Amino acid sequence: MSAPRLARLRRWLSPRYAWARFTHNLGPKLLALGVSLTLWFVATADRRANVTQGFDVPVTVRDTTGSGEEKRATSNLSPASVRVILSGRPERLRELDPGSVEAVVDVTGIPEGSFTQPVTVTPPTGTAVQRLTPTRVQGFVDTQVQRTLPVTLSVTSPPESSVPRYVVSPTEASVTGAGRVLGAVARLVTSPAALAAGGEQEVALIALDRSGRPVSGVTVRPSTVTVRRLDTGELPVKTVPVVLNTPPRTLRVVAVSLQPSTVRVVAAPELLARLREVSGTVTYRAGTYTVPVRLSVPAGAQALETVSVRLTVEARPAPTPPAP
Repeated sequence: MSAPRLARLRRWLSPRYAWARFTHNLGPKLLALGVSLTLWFVATADRRANVTQGFDVPVTVRDTTGSGEEKRATSNLSPASVRVILSGRPERLRELDPGSVEAVVDVTGIPEGSFTQPVTVTPPTGTAVQRLTPTRVQGFVDTQVQRTLPVTLSVTSPPESSVPRYVVSPTEASVTGAGRVLGAVARLVTSPAALAAGGEQEVALIALDRSGRPVSGVTVRPSTVTVRRLDTGELPVKTVPVVLNTPPRTLRVVAVSLQPSTVRVVAAPELLARLREVSGTVTYRAGTYTVPVRLSVPAGAQALETVSVRLTVEARPAPTPPAP
């Protein structure tokens, strides 16, 4: 090291010299430091005021394979939503519409079958993505299939004193989805509707499998139908029990099960007032069997249900002749 440098180093090692240099122009130095700190606090105020907020965002699938002309569908997406943590100013996060946060998985060009792809989140203006959980989702890409099914009406149980008539429009709807999912759809039913006489209601359609469980991941078009009740009011209806004819003396009924055990009868009010039961006729034979019941209703009346009966019948032993 050169002699001038050694001399400067020895000078700075002297406490008196170091103190003199430190206190030289001390006021302007402190002022400059204060201005610098003030500018730093002002410049970073927004960053220090930022907070975080979490959103559960459904995953949207993007597929432009074949410029979007190739009809494909995605099913079994797992998970179907991701947790997105955004950071930003408190007022910005408070006014933020959760629907403006979009999580996208792109399956363009991926061959049909199972996949695992990253999720991309584009934060709304004034926010930033702090954390994303999970970062990848799984699913299945399949050919998109469409089927047309008849609409099955579903209504709440009407009162016993009414015989309602309904009409559905339209009577058919198309179901679209991945082939492996659409194969599980057995029927389309309307959401249960409770209509007054002459009423009308728009109800949603539900795709059900063979066990009566809703099938998700399919699109129904139209998604709603109109149900109208055609009858204008209540009819004179009365519910009465069914009474079977007596078996012949040579047979004995061990067990009997009527389905249903009562029927609704439509008739004039004065006739219904006298009606207490409906006679049912069956042909008895030994054995266990199910047969329809022939109902006998008075003239001018009509039964609204058909009745069957399950019987278990035994032959009676022949009487022993008296001893001579």
